[in-house]
Amino acid sequence: MLGILSAGVAPGLALLSYFYLKDEYEPEPISFVLRTFLYGALLVFPIMFIQHVIDTEHLIKSQILEAFLSTSLLEEFFKWFILFYVVYQHVEFDEPFDGIVYGVSVSLGFATVENIFYLIANGIQHAIARALLPVSSHALFGVIMGFYIGKAKFTDRNKSLWVILSLFLPFILHGSYDYIMLSLKQWLFYIFPFMLFLWWLGLRKVKKAKILSANHFKKQYTIQKTLHS
Repeated sequence: MLGILSAGVAPGLALLSYFYLKDEYEPEPISFVLRTFLYGALLVFPIMFIQHVIDTEHLIKSQILEAFLSTSLLEEFFKWFILFYVVYQHVEFDEPFDGIVYGVSVSLGFATVENIFYLIANGIQHAIARALLPVSSHALFGVIMGFYIGKAKFTDRNKSLWVILSLFLPFILHGSYDYIMLSLKQWLFYIFPFMLFLWWLGLRKVKKAKILSANHFKKQYTIQKTLHS
């Protein structure tokens, strides 16, 4: 059991550390990052309950609806809800890149508990595949969600658009991922380029968020300099 717990937790913490260390300006308090991680972990239980009811009552009979509604929309909406209603107004969310840190944190909290449950049910031999696919994909959905949440908070125009995109794009990407895994027989041939695209997109958003944070601090510095001159 200790081996399963270690294998279940390690990928999430490794990815969280990777994106956390990308914050070059004002690193977030580890206590609040871990709290956000915990919020994501707790989301597993209501989501699993709702998905169990949907499955038991046969409310969704199409694989594409299962991928996009009972999995993607449900999971991404709950993660987005925590990010927007709990983290967005928090005093520690003080630069654009922070959206990525907290988006990844809540997503990996969810992915880590889900991963542990999967490994308990199916065996530790799936640990590497789980780390490379679902855990990594959740982290990257969190990057994209957090990027647009950060952009919404720290840009003056199109705030509503960025908030909408912060949910819509992870929903579409997550649904596409699940549809590949659920319904395509040769899924391995499709998931490999999809994951390469997802990493490319996620790292591109990381780079753009760093630029937004740099511009944000330059603006803050200019304002302070003007006030004290």
